[in-house]
Amino acid sequence: MLYSTSKLEAREAQSLASYGFKSRDTKGRDHSEDAAAHRTSFQRDRDRILHTTAFRRLEYKTQVFVNSEGDYYRTRLTHTLEVAQLGRSLARALGANEELTEAICLAHDLGHPPFGHSGEVVLDCILQEQGGFDHNKQSLRIVTKLEDRYPNFRGLNLTWEVREGIVKHETEYDNADSTNYNPELRGHLEAQIANAADELAYTAHDLDDGLRSGLLHTSQLKGVHLWEMVKESIDWEGGELTELTRHRLIRRLIGLEMSDLAATTSTAIDATGAKTPLDIQLAAHNVAGWSERMSAMNRELKTFLYDHLYRHFRVVRMAEKAETFINHLYQAYVTEPHQLPPSAQAHLKYRTLERTVCDYIAGMTDRFALDEYAKLFDPYTRP
Repeated sequence: MLYSTSKLEAREAQSLASYGFKSRDTKGRDHSEDAAAHRTSFQRDRDRILHTTAFRRLEYKTQVFVNSEGDYYRTRLTHTLEVAQLGRSLARALGANEELTEAICLAHDLGHPPFGHSGEVVLDCILQEQGGFDHNKQSLRIVTKLEDRYPNFRGLNLTWEVREGIVKHETEYDNADSTNYNPELRGHLEAQIANAADELAYTAHDLDDGLRSGLLHTSQLKGVHLWEMVKESIDWEGGELTELTRHRLIRRLIGLEMSDLAATTSTAIDATGAKTPLDIQLAAHNVAGWSERMSAMNRELKTFLYDHLYRHFRVVRMAEKAETFINHLYQAYVTEPHQLPPSAQAHLKYRTLERTVCDYIAGMTDRFALDEYAKLFDPYTRP
């Protein structure tokens, strides 16, 4: 049987909780379009995000380790896919809209520049007088202005709810600026789930990559409460960390986190008495989150990762190099805009030089940025 959009929407309305966002209730798109024949609005948004140039570029953008460090470490793309998987699982368990959650998860890091957070910090510093740089806002710029795929509008013309979820993406280390997207309201449940999935994914998988790389050793984790709980739950007493054991530990860590997150969020939703998506947004606190005990253990693990992985001398050296690369690229392009390729120069007709250069650099992969640096500054590299 072929399911029409109306049948998919009806099935969605029956299967979701009353507070889950139904695609038929969307506020719509900025530009009018005919409905898809066999996809809901949020399914269509998800598909549009997947086919963007910005999404493909995530394959060669840093998570923690620069792409050249090895083939098996997380990149911004694999991180994004893992966030989407966790988000869908949580949404399904809580009666939220899976496709809306997935679309937000897939788009949440589109605006990240090369070299991870180091790239974001240096662009923000450079552009302070032009409004700064924030990867959430850049993600929104990508889906509303920078992607050029349709004859009648710029961007992807996503639904309001997906754009709102992108704008209200926040974690313990990211604070959202939701100007123009009902800043007085919290993110809807699907946006909150995406935020929690992101936080869980990068914590667990950065730990995994840190152990695999040898930058972290299990002896350093002694006394970290969540690590000790995970070890005990699989009856591992320490010693040699085989690849299989590492997989078991990380898998159990994610399992414990997901179970706590789902149960705590469900309890929080019940406590609000929410009957509609708006009830969730009007609640006094975000409903998606962990128990107090798990939150404290998560914070302890994040502090450990900051001290021992993100501030490891090898990671810091690469971050410092990245800041140098981006600073020099930016100054070179601003000083002589004709060094920009014609496709980038074309945007100068309707954007400032500084923002045009920023958009160009932010869209680079790590590899492309390094190649551009060599072409501009290495006399032995052909331009």
